[in-house]
Amino acid sequence: MNATLRTFMLIAAITALFGLIGLLIGGPKGMVIALGFAAVMNFFSYWNADKIVLRMYKAEEVSPDTPNPRLRRYAEGVIGLAGRAGMPPPKVYVIDNAQPNAFATGRNPENAAVAATSGLLNLLTEEEVLGVMAHELAHVRNRDTLTMTITATLAGAITALANFAFFFSGNRQNAGGALQTLAIMILAPLAASLVQMAISRTREYEADKIGAEICGNPLWLASALAKISNGVARIPNATAERNPASGQMMIINPLNGQGADNLFSTHPATQNRIDRLVAMNGGGSPASPGPWGGEVAKAEGGVRGPWG
Repeated sequence: MNATLRTFMLIAAITALFGLIGLLIGGPKGMVIALGFAAVMNFFSYWNADKIVLRMYKAEEVSPDTPNPRLRRYAEGVIGLAGRAGMPPPKVYVIDNAQPNAFATGRNPENAAVAATSGLLNLLTEEEVLGVMAHELAHVRNRDTLTMTITATLAGAITALANFAFFFSGNRQNAGGALQTLAIMILAPLAASLVQMAISRTREYEADKIGAEICGNPLWLASALAKISNGVARIPNATAERNPASGQMMIINPLNGQGADNLFSTHPATQNRIDRLVAMNGGGSPASPGPWGGEVAKAEGGVRGPWG
């Protein structure tokens, strides 16, 4: 299934959820209002979802004028990877967050951005950082970023709309109405999440594969995934916890550690991803630490921002 059709189907499914919730809350008029709101959200998300996500995580762009040399080297590495992949250079951001993680956003390769947390840059070696960013560039090249940013925005709106059901439903006085309202509040966000998860695992596996090809060494990403998974399990991400719909954009689910592939996981099991990458390399062991963050991670505990 090509990216355009996949995006259309996901947006159509979540738009239908808007209409159903509106119907249950306010009847036919409520459905019309909800569908109108969904149409506005779809248009707004297409053009602005990337800006919303970057602002949500308080991402700061890294430019040639950025005083921190490590951040400049990180940005230069990403731009070099993009050139190797035959892609336009994306905007490069850093997020002052202790949890090691990264994501890509943007409606197409010409308007793409990639972001890494300070926790990731401090924890990983230079090679591992390149492996992670190659994975994110693979999402950009596959146009997964359009799907991820729009569905994250709309899924968050679905959750908000479901919560409004509690305040605006006029049938809570009787048992049937109360049960209907409760069902909307619980099942609507769950349904939106299931739509997000429908293609998530396949998307991540494919980005791992293409990312390994872009950076030239599958073991860089395999080693990075192991470290990131351990870091995510230890360090909470308050922004992601407040906006859980954005979690599916990250290279590792920021809400909790992943133990196994299942219907309700937004990402494949980390070990499964590592095993596939190791197999791509012919069965070798993950990469040993390189020069990027080893000394900084030891000195700073691998959790503080690169600006100290």
